[in-house]
Amino acid sequence: MGSDYGGSNGTTLEKMPTIKFTKLFINGEFVDSVSGKTFETVDPRNGSVLAKIAEGDENDVDLAAKAARAAFDHGPWPRLSGYERGRIMMKFADLIEQNVEELATLESLDAGKLFSWNKMFDIPGQAATLRYYAGAADKIHGDVLKMSRELQAYTLLEPIGVVGHIIPWNFPSTMFFAKVSPALAAGCTMIIKPAEQTPLTALFYAHLAKLAGIPDGVLNVVTGFGPTAGAAISSHMDIDMVSFTGSTEVGREIMKAAAMSNLKPVSLELGGKSPLIIFDDADIEMASDLALMGILFNKGEICVASSRVYVQEGIYNEFVKKLVEKAKAWVVGDPFDPQVRQGPQVDKTQFDKILSYIEHGKREGGTLLTGGKRIGNEGYYIEPTIFADVKEDMLIVKDEIFGPVMALMKFKTIEEGITRANNSKYGLAAGIVTKDLNVANTVSRSIRAGIIWINCYFAFDRDCPYGGYKMSGFGRDFGLEALHKYLQVKSVVTPIYNSPWL
Repeated sequence: MGSDYGGSNGTTLEKMPTIKFTKLFINGEFVDSVSGKTFETVDPRNGSVLAKIAEGDENDVDLAAKAARAAFDHGPWPRLSGYERGRIMMKFADLIEQNVEELATLESLDAGKLFSWNKMFDIPGQAATLRYYAGAADKIHGDVLKMSRELQAYTLLEPIGVVGHIIPWNFPSTMFFAKVSPALAAGCTMIIKPAEQTPLTALFYAHLAKLAGIPDGVLNVVTGFGPTAGAAISSHMDIDMVSFTGSTEVGREIMKAAAMSNLKPVSLELGGKSPLIIFDDADIEMASDLALMGILFNKGEICVASSRVYVQEGIYNEFVKKLVEKAKAWVVGDPFDPQVRQGPQVDKTQFDKILSYIEHGKREGGTLLTGGKRIGNEGYYIEPTIFADVKEDMLIVKDEIFGPVMALMKFKTIEEGITRANNSKYGLAAGIVTKDLNVANTVSRSIRAGIIWINCYFAFDRDCPYGGYKMSGFGRDFGLEALHKYLQVKSVVTPIYNSPWL
């Protein structure tokens, strides 16, 4: 598990960047928390401490909310033309690209994500997301309404106000900009609370936002914990909306807090237990690649992971053989090693949770085809794990594990495949592998999930809205739907007199 950046043997990283930003970012300045408390963020490759980060709580959220409110009510950002906001966002994107190496390194150190992927895709992708919404900032238009009587009306699309973004640890940069970019384009001001496991890139982005010319108070970052800082954002009377990505359990608490405070709207992208349905006519080579990538990409720490794989009985045995062969060849290790395809789980809590689910799977009678154990004696590495002979009522089939654990099942008919795929409280995503267009159309319209991938998986794009059905939440990130959720619709009506036309 070695690399130029040091192995997971506790040695010092030779090329580790200096961690420059560890304080809260409020009203354009890096500041200590009011309490003076800090918490540790750790390297999941070996459990060593990367930095001590300021621990924000209710008092710090209140300061950030005051700054964001002043910036919204009296500052320039909502009053700039969309074109001017877009130009500043474009500069922000340029600065991300100029710092891609350092940002990619910080993300790998903090989250255990593959450095090569961060550098080639994740970090440059955030610059592209900013540019996408920068291009939309001057195209926010209402409608002229044709009324049924002697009235004329039009709608205005106005920024919703101060937004609280609470983001997860599995894709720290992607989720930061999925939420921040459309909110900036809309003219909102905001507070971002990154996950306590992965605060480093969010603080760096705050620094770049300041350099880009985003006015003080528009973008504030409060690092800390969910029950304190996150709860304070959800219940704050001067925050106008909350956008959250994370677990269904926390989503419930956010909805309660929003309802009990100022009835702020919420957007929730929550848990998933996504099915991948593979039909008899599928190309087995492609299907096995999609299934494996669907559960092992980002170590399985992705809400839409294809953790339930249903294979039609005609190709089941051949598919299983191919899948296990590929899983055993999957390289797990240091995320800075270019040969590695799977790094460590994000922290010990997540590591222990995944291993406990693997033990549940064994006790409940699942057949362990491969994997099931930790790798090495330090760090949070887990083998790619595949269970067969599982039943729908097993925990490894019902619960979101958020790790490299697949539950593999056999089905007979199209109708059975649809029924079993829908047999979940979640509805975030689904995959279909078939050469039959009629099957693809029927199944994609029958699955209750927010995004369906046909003969592909993880086919995300900033132009394609993404979000859940059922207990996977509501509201959409990406696409123009994301921009519109940060906008209020105001109707303006005036009478007309003696007009020849209605």
